[in-house]
Amino acid sequence: MSDSFRVVGGHPALDLVNTVTPRVRGGSIEHDYLTSPAELLDWSRRIELIDLRDYSAVEGTWRSSPELAEKALGATLEIREAAYDVLAPHAAGAVVATDGVKRSKGSAFERLMLRWSAAAARSMLIPDAQRERGIAELVVGTSPAQLIPDRLVVAAVELIRTVELRQLRACPVDDGGCGWLFLDRSRNGSRRWCAMEDCGTRAKIRKLGERRRATAVPQS
Repeated sequence: MSDSFRVVGGHPALDLVNTVTPRVRGGSIEHDYLTSPAELLDWSRRIELIDLRDYSAVEGTWRSSPELAEKALGATLEIREAAYDVLAPHAAGAVVATDGVKRSKGSAFERLMLRWSAAAARSMLIPDAQRERGIAELVVGTSPAQLIPDRLVVAAVELIRTVELRQLRACPVDDGGCGWLFLDRSRNGSRRWCAMEDCGTRAKIRKLGERRRATAVPQS
């Protein structure tokens, strides 16, 4: 995965949603960052969804059984689109096309719940007397083959349950942004762009050029 790929969502589920650009609900995609199991594995490590031990377990399983790798990639992409389908209409500034996204069988909520219930069946509650809070640890992703999509769907469902809607925003496509979703945790709630040094800077440069052209004196 390119080093220029930004991780700006503020939550793993939003980082997953942001693996395509531009992000316009029902619109075309210019670039998809998750087109292979290898890209999915590298991306998961980059956002710290998995650690080095997880990486080794998943990589070894996928290498020995490529069909499991493709299955995990397919599950991840379904979770990505379902999560976006649920979240986008509630994100300030999101562009929602009238025809929506391409849907597979069942609603977005149904698809997420099916994936979540399967992930829950592969999770374990492990007692831990050393914890400062609680008395057990919930381990999601006990099967290396499906570890990444399992953790992602659990993260997506948790975000959908708990997100503060005033914080959920989209980088404004109409003003030159990419449409990526992010959580605005700024003190005054004024964050507008996924990254000021990226989309924000490009938009400022474009607007400056438009103002200069508008005020230019025609050559006689």
